[in-house]
Amino acid sequence: MNITVLFLKIISQIKIEIKMMLFIIYFIIISTIILLIIDLIIIYFPKSKLVIIPQKYKINPNEVLFEFQIINQSNNKETMVPHLDIELNGLDDGNLINLPYKKEIIIDDGMTIQNLKNYWKTTIVKSNSFIKVFFKANTRDALVENKSIWLKINWSNYGHFGFIKKQNCFLLRKNNTNYKALKLINIPGDNNYSTIAVETEILGIFDEPVKTISNYCKDIVKKGDCLIIGETPLAIMQGRYINPINIRYSFFAKLLCYFFHPTSSLATACGMQILINNIGITRIIYALIIGIIFKFIGIKGIFYRLTGKESALIDDISGTTFPYDKSIVKGPINLKRFCDDLSKILGVDVAIADVNDLGKVKILETSNKSNLKILERNLKNNPAGNDDQKTPIVIIRKNMI
Repeated sequence: MNITVLFLKIISQIKIEIKMMLFIIYFIIISTIILLIIDLIIIYFPKSKLVIIPQKYKINPNEVLFEFQIINQSNNKETMVPHLDIELNGLDDGNLINLPYKKEIIIDDGMTIQNLKNYWKTTIVKSNSFIKVFFKANTRDALVENKSIWLKINWSNYGHFGFIKKQNCFLLRKNNTNYKALKLINIPGDNNYSTIAVETEILGIFDEPVKTISNYCKDIVKKGDCLIIGETPLAIMQGRYINPINIRYSFFAKLLCYFFHPTSSLATACGMQILINNIGITRIIYALIIGIIFKFIGIKGIFYRLTGKESALIDDISGTTFPYDKSIVKGPINLKRFCDDLSKILGVDVAIADVNDLGKVKILETSNKSNLKILERNLKNNPAGNDDQKTPIVIIRKNMI
């Protein structure tokens, strides 16, 4: 009798556990389906697909010429640009200086050319097409020889998604072919190596990464050196920075950012929305849950391993040097190709690193993996700095005995 009762209790307990397991399985499946549906809604939610692509520029003593395209990447929706205005500022020791000027804007849509002078007329950009915009500014005062210009395009988009405002910024440098190091700063390394920080001009989207870095360093590097560039300057040269005004953050971005440390770039709605746009809510939520579980048993960093390198490389505003301190910078792309191409040109090892003032060193990519320990040891004191040192390049050199 007792054996029968015990057997029935065991069977009953097994049934309860099976029901619980089924409930958990069903809950995970239903939750996943709901999250995937949310991801699809976010992907296909009406949005503007207009982008600005800079083409070329020229700076004369009293004149700035700038050409760009407005491209509509939508396959079936045309979009209007009701407003577009361009602002010029000079860069001077961390300050933006207003430049008085008279402007002229010319639009070429492939069929007609319009001179808009000082007034932007509402312009329609048809699906899968683009318009060319030519901007000419005659400055009242002569432009200083070695000063850069910060060009802002303030514009709006109007269409099936509603009305939104955008801002795109580009760095224009008068001597954009003069790549000569401004200063070499020797920083003590360990006993066997010395570190040289290379001060450059402020870099921008018109600086092709491989060509720019090779020109800056071709007369500096020696055989056996290792050249390191920070991931943020490389991303900026690749044009991977965005003004928060251009980000339409969702309710989910505002909710998920609460789970991160206040100093994290994912602790803001815009920073989180960039990650959502890249990998989706489903992956983020499951990575967050798994990361919290592992954190309770003392294992950190699981979230970033599950969400990929780029989640840890997003730099929110104020995390970047002037004048990009009001932009969110995404991680660079094509890292291996960059390292290999630059290494082949200069004949030295090349690496891309993410380093902070707390002594944390991440080597994102290198042309020679055998030197990882040497790089990590000599980059711990962050020789490039995280402020406005303008030293994006670091060279590690073995001391001669």
